[in-house]
Amino acid sequence: MRCDDTFVEDAGWKAAARRYQQFLQDHQQGRVLYLELGVGMNTPGIIKIPFWQYTQANSQAIYACVNASDARSPEWICRQAIGIEGDIADVLTALERGRES
Repeated sequence: MRCDDTFVEDAGWKAAARRYQQFLQDHQQGRVLYLELGVGMNTPGIIKIPFWQYTQANSQAIYACVNASDARSPEWICRQAIGIEGDIADVLTALERGRES
């Protein structure tokens, strides 16, 4: 959450950030899907860049980005990346329909 030009980092945020970092650390190896839904370039250091780095470090990882207009990935992980441009709700509905058939 933004408050002027800074993030509000209260105790709840810090606890969630620790859990998130622990989860990422615990799942660095093996088959992992780093699924990014609607993340922009406002704060790439929180989700985008770490996902790219974890994908590059793990040959079994896949980075998937669903975004309305910018579902790109860096060239250095292009063989492990999936980019889908579209409305998240529409993409998830299409995936669900595909699973049912």
